[in-house]
Order: sequence, then structure tokens, then C-alpha cells
Amino acid sequence: MSALHELNDERFASRGLRLWIMRDDLVHPELPGNKFRKLKYNLVEARESGHRTLLTFGGAYSNHIRATAAAGALHGFATIGVIRGDELAGKPLNPSLAYAVERGMRLVFEDRAAYRRRAESAYLDELRQEYGDFFAIPEGGSNPAAVRGCAELPSEIDVPYDVVAVACGTGGTLAGIAAGLPSDKAAVGFAVLKGDFLAREVAELQRQTYGETRGSWRVDGSAHCGGYARTTPELTVFLADFARRHGIAPDEIYVGKMLYGLFAAAHRGEFAPGTRIVAVKTG
Repeated sequence: MSALHELNDERFASRGLRLWIMRDDLVHPELPGNKFRKLKYNLVEARESGHRTLLTFGGAYSNHIRATAAAGALHGFATIGVIRGDELAGKPLNPSLAYAVERGMRLVFEDRAAYRRRAESAYLDELRQEYGDFFAIPEGGSNPAAVRGCAELPSEIDVPYDVVAVACGTGGTLAGIAAGLPSDKAAVGFAVLKGDFLAREVAELQRQTYGETRGSWRVDGSAHCGGYARTTPELTVFLADFARRHGIAPDEIYVGKMLYGLFAAAHRGEFAPGTRIVAVKTG
């Protein structure tokens, strides 16, 4: 179970709001936060279906690639990571990819045209012909098994709350949290990518998992700061100030943008006085 810490911050208190940080990043030393939850039932399905190899997809700095490599090593699966960008082949590995290799993952560097086919069954068949049978996990780990894992998070919140806030990349974490909420609670996902596609992705993941959309939720697209892994001077200043105030240093890619967007939403008056918010630190 993840620890919850209430933050004393006048920017919330002055508006009659309370804020807790849920340290889901501490749930497992090698599979922090939503990575643990997303992979949990994928590993169960892989084991029950008799697979011995996991194959998944990601960019050069993907936390999902790292986590899948670690999960494979911990639970006795071989792992293959299909990495976006064939120009990376033969070059020194960055720390994320080096870690994956240390944990036993085989890296396959694909050109961007091939990588765009990652969800196509024909492409997966081609990969099976090349690398043998495997259990496929999508980019970011978001699929019905991941949604079921993330749906367990609300039951672990042991403080009174009204809203759960989370960073949103591929949508699986928000889809699960929202589905697992009591009927009188709501969730908001802060998109870390540009574009208005994420709400559709979240809804589709819920339909694939449950046959319907569930829970009260929305996607806030105001805090992506230019797109995935992009930043702004304002975000950098906010995160440095947040670390100084609270002793927590969020990453700039996911959690930092969620907090930046959450504080901006509070400043805009989007939460009624008395609202109690749990912000999930996923990594």
C-alpha cells in the first residue's frame, strides 16, 4: 500500500482546498507506481497462457521498457524491447536502455515507419517469425489487464478525499483509477502529450475492459508544456519551488506536469472550497 502525505501549501489552503501526495512511486523498488499496477495482471495472463517471453514497445527513455525488463528478471520471463529509432542501433546506450539490458532485455531498434505498426496483428506476426513466440504488451503497458491493476488504487486511499489527480500518457492509469472510484468521487488526468485524443483512448480502454465507460473523470490538456518530454521555464521554476517547499522532486515528464497543472487549476478556481485532492506520484 502506498503512503499518503498531506502537503501544507498556502496556494491550496487559501482556497479552502486540501492536498495529499500518494507515494505510489515507493510501492516497489524496481517497479514503481503505475508500472507495478499495469504489469501485475499482464504477468498473470502471460504465465497462465504458458508464455515465457514478454515483448513490448517504447522510446529510448521509456520507463515502461525499464519496468518490463525488471519484471521479467524478477518473475522468470525473457524480455524483448522494441525501441523506436533504428538510428540508435550500435550507439552507446543511455541509462534507461543500459538498465534494461542489465536486467536481461534484448533490444530491437526499429525504424519509425515500422514502429508505427506496433499495434497491427500482422506486424506482431512478423516479429514472432523473427523472434519466436511471446506475450505482447503494448507501448506504455496500457491494455485491459493494466486497467484492472490500476483500478485497485482507489481502495488503498485511507484519507477522506473527493478527487484523484494523475499524470496521463497512454491513458491506462486514468482509465483504471476512474473505474475503481466510489460513485461520489472523481478523477482528473493531466495529459503530458499534445492533442485531444487522450479522452477517446481512456474511454476505449474502459470499454475494452468492462464493456462500458465507468466513473466520473476528465482529461486536462493544459499542462503538457509543448508535448512529451518537453518543458518550459515556468515548469522548471515551479518544480524547483515545489522541491524546496515540500522536499519532493517530481520528474518533468509526468508527475511534474500533473502537479503544475493541478496547482494552475486550483488557481483558476476549478475546485470548490472544501475539495480534498489526492495527487498520485506514479514514478
